[in-house]
Amino acid sequence: MSDQTETLDAIRSFNRSFTQRLSLLSRNYLDSDLSVTEARVLFEICTGPPATAREFAIRLDIDEGYLSRLLNGFDNHGWITRRRSQSDARKQDISATEAGQNALAPLHDKSRADITRRLAGRDLKGIARSMNALNVQISGIDLAAVQLRGLGPGDAGWLIQHHAEHYAASDGFDASFEALVAEVLAEFLRSPNQMDRAWIAHSDSLRLGSIFCVQTDTPKVAQLRLFYLTPPARGLGLGQRLLNACINHARNHGNHTLKLWTHETHRAATQLYKRSGFRMIASEPVHHFGQDCIQQNWELPLN
Repeated sequence: MSDQTETLDAIRSFNRSFTQRLSLLSRNYLDSDLSVTEARVLFEICTGPPATAREFAIRLDIDEGYLSRLLNGFDNHGWITRRRSQSDARKQDISATEAGQNALAPLHDKSRADITRRLAGRDLKGIARSMNALNVQISGIDLAAVQLRGLGPGDAGWLIQHHAEHYAASDGFDASFEALVAEVLAEFLRSPNQMDRAWIAHSDSLRLGSIFCVQTDTPKVAQLRLFYLTPPARGLGLGQRLLNACINHARNHGNHTLKLWTHETHRAATQLYKRSGFRMIASEPVHHFGQDCIQQNWELPLN
């Protein structure tokens, strides 16, 4: 048996052991009425931005026909809603209803309790570190090689394109959002301020994300802007690294507050803000970029 075959068989063995240990072969997930696949699809819909069925199929690597049948079942339960996509009127964006969120909510606690029971007596933090390391390896991104630098030639165009394409697909934002990103970048480039700073996360020539810290008209108040990670770079801790760079810069330059605005649908980002000490100070319905949204304003005290 070749070394490569032994390596591949070791990975296959881990997969079999992992699925058995977490009871992923059971007919019903965590004694609910959902299969593992149904629970995973519902989780993606409830925690991610609205998307078309095809986009969910690609994201989850699931057969479109099978996914369609699952979504029809969710429709019957009243767990999802479909509305015409702003980016393509021929398509429908799918998002979770309150009933869908309520159906998923008990599974979070059940899953945590199940893992705690199955791994009782083990080093949970050590296991989490190992799993995070595995996730990094699978992503193909060498975090040790990722560096943060300032804004360079071509970065502005890259940021405009990626923001526009991502938020058109995820939130249905129209061209006015692309115009806003372009305006923010144009102002940043035309009016250099020693207090303002941009970071681009990259590995060699591959751009992975961005974050900006700019001064506001209010003394000692800075604003976080253009926080973005490419899909392969998410879930690896890089977002926290970028956020920490922004927070430290704002604090080191004498600011007492770092503020930002975002939308309710950007749940992964808001969870990161919350863990970093930000507080949501306002939430209101707005019509932004061709969409009805819930805008949220967050602040972080820096003193």
